[in-house]
Amino acid sequence: MRLNRPALVVLGTSTFCYVTAETLPVGLLPQISAGLDVTEAQVGLLLTSYAVVAAVSTIPLTALTMRLPRHSLLAATVAVFVVSQAAAALAPTFLVLVLSRLVCALAHGVFWSVIGPITARLAPPGQVGRATSLVFIGNSLAIVLGVPLGTALGQWLGWRLSIGLMAVAGAVCLVALLLLLPPMQPLPRDREAALGNRLRDAVLILRNGRVTGLCVITVVLVVGHFAAYTYIAPLVRRDAGLDGAALSALLLGYGAVGLIGNFVVGRFVDRRPGPFVIGLTAAAAGSMVLLAPVLGPAATIAAVLVWGGAFNAIPVFLGSAALRVAPAARDAASAVYVVAFQIGIGSGAFVGERFVSAGRLGTLPVLGAGFVLLACVLVACWRGVFPARISSEEHHRTEAAALH
Repeated sequence: MRLNRPALVVLGTSTFCYVTAETLPVGLLPQISAGLDVTEAQVGLLLTSYAVVAAVSTIPLTALTMRLPRHSLLAATVAVFVVSQAAAALAPTFLVLVLSRLVCALAHGVFWSVIGPITARLAPPGQVGRATSLVFIGNSLAIVLGVPLGTALGQWLGWRLSIGLMAVAGAVCLVALLLLLPPMQPLPRDREAALGNRLRDAVLILRNGRVTGLCVITVVLVVGHFAAYTYIAPLVRRDAGLDGAALSALLLGYGAVGLIGNFVVGRFVDRRPGPFVIGLTAAAAGSMVLLAPVLGPAATIAAVLVWGGAFNAIPVFLGSAALRVAPAARDAASAVYVVAFQIGIGSGAFVGERFVSAGRLGTLPVLGAGFVLLACVLVACWRGVFPARISSEEHHRTEAAALH
């Protein structure tokens, strides 16, 4: 069996759309604020409300859809994405914009819950990490190209056009998924299980200590990151005087080094993930602390680039770990991991909004770095959360267990 590269590319492109759309308000805070007559802090809460709905709905919706063909379910989540982005682009009020994003959030959790197991089924034994890293290139490209280009277009032609283009990109992905993703029926065990049992399994998976550890580390890490990243636009405006095209260029650089980092560490996802996560989190925390004082353009740009290179390489390790810590229950493990990630995003954005509203913007990098450093310590202490790839023999055993 070989890697199904065309299908993996389609999956990666779909992640590009979802990640870009979710985080695009970060780069368009001033434009959306002015266009809909709300404060920048309120616009920042778009990420919180989105994350809360995704976190609350992921496990029940994943359980409800367990019997559906995997390829059809993934295509349905992208179709919901297209409709919601079109509605957001045409939103006449801030409330309508919020509601359209919440519709997308309902599909978001299911999308991320199934994409990991689908990726694993497209990969040969021992190459799940490699396949995951290929798909997560879409995640990195969203930060490299999606948010910076969306920000630039929003500043030039209006934020509505940027969001509208996401609807168009999603429609292209939908067609490609229908054409290239092979049929994937649910596993017999999932198809035959009652709804109550599926919900129970999704919750009881947390009795697996490694799954719990992964979720705790994810929440702590993502809270720290998004507390500061949600307000990166006002931060670099304060520290380096960057705005407009200069801000777009910095976001482009932030994502570009993240893409390079993703590519460089991708080969180690299947071998020594734990030490790399420790190193990356430590680098991210150190660079975030440097953003607390006003150091001027050069130091601010350097710190932001290191932050981007370190943090954007981490999700591929988290996503791969979710598939490895519970190889016989990948859908359930992926679902609770997605919930943990969304709790982190929503909590981080909310904490950031509270600090910004209180006039304490400069405190956010230190606060965020503290959380990221705590995550680094947890990775070092919580053994087994980031295992290396499973062997071919173990892969076959877990697949056989899933079939019965």
